[in-house]
Amino acid sequence: MGVVSHEAINQFKALMDQVDEPLKRTFQNVHQGYKVETLERFLKAREGIVSRAHKMLVDSLHWRLQNGIDDILSKPIAPASFYRGVRDSQLIGVSGYTREGLPVFAIGVGLSTFDKASVHYYVQSHIQINEYRDRVILPAATKRYGRYVGKCVKVLDMSGLKLSALNQIKLLTAISTIDDLNYPEKTITYYIVNVPYIFSACWKVVKPLLQERTKLKVHVLQGSGRDELLKIMDYSSLPHFCRREGSGSSRRCDDTNVDCFSFDHPFHQELYRYIKQQSKTREPTKPLKQGSVHVEMPLTDPKKAEFCRTLESEWKKFQSQDGHTRSVHDIKISD
Repeated sequence: MGVVSHEAINQFKALMDQVDEPLKRTFQNVHQGYKVETLERFLKAREGIVSRAHKMLVDSLHWRLQNGIDDILSKPIAPASFYRGVRDSQLIGVSGYTREGLPVFAIGVGLSTFDKASVHYYVQSHIQINEYRDRVILPAATKRYGRYVGKCVKVLDMSGLKLSALNQIKLLTAISTIDDLNYPEKTITYYIVNVPYIFSACWKVVKPLLQERTKLKVHVLQGSGRDELLKIMDYSSLPHFCRREGSGSSRRCDDTNVDCFSFDHPFHQELYRYIKQQSKTREPTKPLKQGSVHVEMPLTDPKKAEFCRTLESEWKKFQSQDGHTRSVHDIKISD
């Protein structure tokens, strides 16, 4: 939906003023001093209906309390060598900023394997990046650009996408559901690049299943998307897999200052240092120890489950039509 009415915002404010103190405290970590903008996000996620937006936000605040989300940035994934494996198999990073000051998150969908750790580590890492974005990156961008910056853009690299990616649908669906329920309307645009034929074919079928507001955010670009992305960001902010013309350009870059997926990239080094420092501040006498934070996995929305089933079906269909001989009978997406 478009603009949220002042009346809806005021009604929402009045309801939030009545919640218990623990919820108010965790809400401060959510809005970071920009309460109205945060209420607008939740209203947009629930079609401007105050009662539904209020329930969504209160449920999210309870989720934060029950899972210790306020403290998750003081829970490093240790040792660093183990965390490197998480980074090498869950490809995400920040490559720079648009000219409007929005952080550019790059995601290697096609080459992420999620095979170096348990599901809980990947969920923990994803939430930590979300919280670092909302508590550190966006407030810093707001200060730097002199105006409120509360959203980001995401560039999704599809090159290297294989049939085996279906095995990760359950994890990816859980992660996206966490985002939908607790971090709504944080991405202004999704740019999809390096698209293989099979994705293009499946996209035509599954696109109608998406909500209209989601479809409007998704832009599938030609090749690496370089020329289109240079309209909104400088070359230095382009993800490494967009810097050459044509597709298939997502092979890992040797320059760790450019490859934002790498643990050695400045973004991930700053993030890891921040988490370790927060840990020392909270528990200065305790050494770092290995162990994941177990976050409650949300139930999948029925519409999202339908989306996954359709994607699975179409993916297999086109693989079969293209003459691939690899068996897919052992791959099943859980609802």
